[in-house]
Amino acid sequence: MNKPNIHAVHRDWDREFPVIERADNIYLYDRDGRKYIDGSGGSSVVTTIGHGVKEIAQVMFEQAQKFSFYPAHAFTNDKFLELSDLVVSLSPGDLKDNSRVWITCTGTDATDDAVRLARQYWVESGKSSKYQVITRWQAFHGNAISVAGYSGITTRRSIFQPMFVESPHIPAAFCYRCPFEHTYPKCNLLCARALEKTIRQQGPDNIAAFIAEPVVGAALGCYPAPDGYFQTIREICDRYDVLFISDEVMTGWARTGKMWGIEHSGVTPDIIATAKGMTAGYTPLSAIIAREQIWSTLEKNHSPFKAGHTLNANPVSCAGAIAVINYIIQHDLVENSRQRGEQAVIGLSSMMEKHPIIGDVHGKGMMFGFELVKDQASKQPFDSKLHTSRLFEIAALKRGLVSYPCTGSIDGLFGDMVLLAPPLVTNAAQINDILDIIDDSLAEIEQQLGVN
Repeated sequence: MNKPNIHAVHRDWDREFPVIERADNIYLYDRDGRKYIDGSGGSSVVTTIGHGVKEIAQVMFEQAQKFSFYPAHAFTNDKFLELSDLVVSLSPGDLKDNSRVWITCTGTDATDDAVRLARQYWVESGKSSKYQVITRWQAFHGNAISVAGYSGITTRRSIFQPMFVESPHIPAAFCYRCPFEHTYPKCNLLCARALEKTIRQQGPDNIAAFIAEPVVGAALGCYPAPDGYFQTIREICDRYDVLFISDEVMTGWARTGKMWGIEHSGVTPDIIATAKGMTAGYTPLSAIIAREQIWSTLEKNHSPFKAGHTLNANPVSCAGAIAVINYIIQHDLVENSRQRGEQAVIGLSSMMEKHPIIGDVHGKGMMFGFELVKDQASKQPFDSKLHTSRLFEIAALKRGLVSYPCTGSIDGLFGDMVLLAPPLVTNAAQINDILDIIDDSLAEIEQQLGVN
């Protein structure tokens, strides 16, 4: 391995990072000639259409030859207009052809802007007391200081806690480790009904929005909400005049076997935050989609949306997003995601008898994962100091599979999960390759940890 550049700051001080030289389809190739499957879809759940699709680079190049940047306070651009029309035409439920789109840069920007929009909407509606955002524990909504206040992943927020405005949190929809110690469906969805209690405790006049991921990504290793959960959430939000924000930064754009993660529930959110798969990692770009009524309230009051960055609606990025979305549609990646995701979950579930270290397997489409436990029957977690999910990551990377380790999934400290989100172009044979590497990697860490 080449000696790392001592001036570049990476995500970890205690490891060397191979230098990626090229990428193609679902594979990454480093400078030393090693080949890896992009099993986490980047860092993470990004690469919807795989790597090296030349037509994406070509349309971005063609736009860059015309212009790559413009003063957004004075002009618009055709690619922004075209992308907005395309997104609205593909939006779920009542948002389809009845919404508007704001284009920004990253997933963090999108969730932050979704909350900004919710607050501004209530102010312009004459309900300026509504400011609080309710969220969930074991949730991740981005990496800005402001966003940390409504995220619920302890390791990403605790150090910054004195610096942000805290938001009310309700328990996660986590059936494997139900926070109420009940069993679904006898639980009567206590995890969802906790929202109503919190709204009442905080005061409905103070609550602007509730934000949640349809399938929890980094904080719970691709854990989906149970059937009926978001229907109950939608009913509660309607009852108390609270906006529902669906965080689709990871789950959007065919990732879960539907175009949008929230479509599995059959309900329509008021605002969607989306990013990652929208451009498949070819360029930074994100968006919020909101009901026409929300935007028209701002417009009626001549209140421009109070958000924005220098690179908002960048024309080169918009061109790339259009090409990626059309590729998803043309190659029916929604259906491939569903089929290959089912194959992966069945394959992982079949390993549970052989590998007692697997406590639970879960996911939707090509967003799946599993929890690592010391004892299957009791669900006892490993000591957090062992960094078990990291041990799996190392074992799998040795064999040519990139995975994404998740920690603190139980209570912010204990709990190890592995997140997997290969590109949506992955075929059946490649899923089998992934499963074989997982099988071998689990055997190695079981021996290492004395699990049998």
